[in-house]
Amino acid sequence: MSLPFSSDRTLYQQLADSFAESIHQGTLKPGKRLPAIRRVAQSHQVSVNTVLNAWQLLEDRGLIEARPQSGYYVRGVLPAVTRSVKPPPADIHDPSAQKLALIEQVFAAQNNPDYTNISLACPQDSELFPSARLARITASLLRREPGIVGRYALPPGSERLREEIARRALLAGLTLTPQAITLTHGCMEALQLALRAVTQPGDCVGLESPTYFFLFPLLASLGLKALEIPTDPQRGLSLEALEMLLQEKRIQALVAMPGAQNPLGYVMPLARKKRLAELVNTYNVPLIEDGLYDELQFDWPLSPPVKAFDRDGWVIYCTSFTKTVAPDFRVGWTAAGRFHAAIARLKAVSSMTESRLLSETLAEFLASGGYDHHLRSLRRRYAANLDAARGILARHFPQGTRATLPRGGFVFWVELPGDIDTVALFHRLLQEQICVTPGALYTLSDRYRHALRLSCCYPFDERYTWALKRTGALACEMTGLAPGQDHGLPLRPQVV
Repeated sequence: MSLPFSSDRTLYQQLADSFAESIHQGTLKPGKRLPAIRRVAQSHQVSVNTVLNAWQLLEDRGLIEARPQSGYYVRGVLPAVTRSVKPPPADIHDPSAQKLALIEQVFAAQNNPDYTNISLACPQDSELFPSARLARITASLLRREPGIVGRYALPPGSERLREEIARRALLAGLTLTPQAITLTHGCMEALQLALRAVTQPGDCVGLESPTYFFLFPLLASLGLKALEIPTDPQRGLSLEALEMLLQEKRIQALVAMPGAQNPLGYVMPLARKKRLAELVNTYNVPLIEDGLYDELQFDWPLSPPVKAFDRDGWVIYCTSFTKTVAPDFRVGWTAAGRFHAAIARLKAVSSMTESRLLSETLAEFLASGGYDHHLRSLRRRYAANLDAARGILARHFPQGTRATLPRGGFVFWVELPGDIDTVALFHRLLQEQICVTPGALYTLSDRYRHALRLSCCYPFDERYTWALKRTGALACEMTGLAPGQDHGLPLRPQVV
């Protein structure tokens, strides 16, 4: 059997992907020996060196291991988190001063360059982004139009960028006009503008549980309350619980991330996305859909956002290019349906619009081609990093540790066994200049004190892997449990 030709993947990478898929799907189970190298070379019509390089790549991902005078074997991997340990009660919460102080402490540590960060969801590897190409485009724009930096950019912002966004949105099942798109200063401003447009102080907003922790101070700054809704680590938001809340009119808006959710990493199944769109349109409650990681889904074709099934304009879609192209540009956008005019007005009085130079640079990059190729490379990089990180956890974290199976993005959720408080673990690690994000940040209740969110958007170098191993060693010390786990579940379907 010969390998299919791929112009952007070497033969050994394609061979590694093929065997990785068998491991992910459970065809090759933990502890099973791989076929002999020469046999693989003959059956796939490649050289022995190609097979050796493929095996080395699989070793680097943490999927296989060499055993002296025996061959290569599939490594044990972490069991998955299959359901919420304790469904959150349907209580309305205000963020406590203590919770907000912990968030500030985590951010302060994450901003310290002397610390090794293994949890911040801000990619730190320059190789992940097309920086050189963006620099060339920016320089070319300045040569052609040097006066661009001497003129104010006015609302609604770059028409060319909005045209490119509308064109690309078709690939995700969204039919948008440039006039229906509002440019924002990243995704966080899009979420803030959406909340300001659809709520009033004192209103209650439904959230996933666990959810992105910076939503809590955002709600607090707007005088809003939060109600956490049970969320399955594989299927997403409980639509049954949501419908009860909608029937009882207990929430005035909903914020959710159905695609590669932070921190769990799930992608909501398509049928449930359609049902979610139906619910918010039926009960006339706005859904603010955070699509920040949608283009980093691992499965192909990409699952469309809930906005693609929005019948009457009750879904406000928010996203940005900060995780995929240029973090420092901070260029985001929103398609707000029936709330477009309100959000456009709020944007104009808040921060006018986005930099014309940066917007035109991004528009040129999107129009010139190469973005999809860049995204494929980024997805493969993050998928490989997640595999390798979960492999390290399987060997160095306490026996009984479980982790989610991300279907996109670069963060995952880890639940530790035994009696452990990950806030205490966070403080212990700070003393060794390692920064993690404790699970307690992702809720306003007392849940998830045994959990962590980890991130794989850093150079997967000796410093990063040492920090993961040291975190595991300290967790073993605090739980009194031995490291290592030989059994487990497949990771996830292979990336395309």
